[in-house]
Amino acid sequence: MPSHAIPADIIDRAARIRLACFDVDGTLTDGRLWFDADGREAKAFSVLDGQGLALLRKSGIEVAFVTARNSAAASHRARDLGVRSCVGIGDKFGCVQGLATELGITLEQVSFMGDDLPDLRIMRAVGLSVAPASAHAWARERARWCTAARGGEGAARELCDLLLSAQGHLDALLAVADAP
Repeated sequence: MPSHAIPADIIDRAARIRLACFDVDGTLTDGRLWFDADGREAKAFSVLDGQGLALLRKSGIEVAFVTARNSAAASHRARDLGVRSCVGIGDKFGCVQGLATELGITLEQVSFMGDDLPDLRIMRAVGLSVAPASAHAWARERARWCTAARGGEGAARELCDLLLSAQGHLDALLAVADAP
């Protein structure tokens, strides 16, 4: 990750993150909702994002999905990746605050990726707020950092890579991957 392209204050904030939280629709997905004839919901998740989330966990950074939608697809994906989830909750801010308390960390040690109005309160409170390129203007304007990728198309992976790089994990991960 070219650290010269990311402002130093963002790298400093990323170095302190112990919990990475993600809204689901519009950040981990492209924001479209698919329903079959029986009303069952389907979502598409990026495997690149999934790999990034797994690498965060492997590197000691907790990960959580935080979404107001009651989504079986989001719950299943969270279980699949072994991440914490607050799915179908009305108080997203309370969920993030509760997770931080449970982990014994401050909100300054939390990152949150969100894309629209329901995410703004959390984004103002955490140490590193991030919006994907496809986020609503309100979220992009209030985020400390915006990704080049759109939601569901690698935006979460950009944040994961930033956190891994800022915390000194990237070289070790690449060394293992490059080994013969």
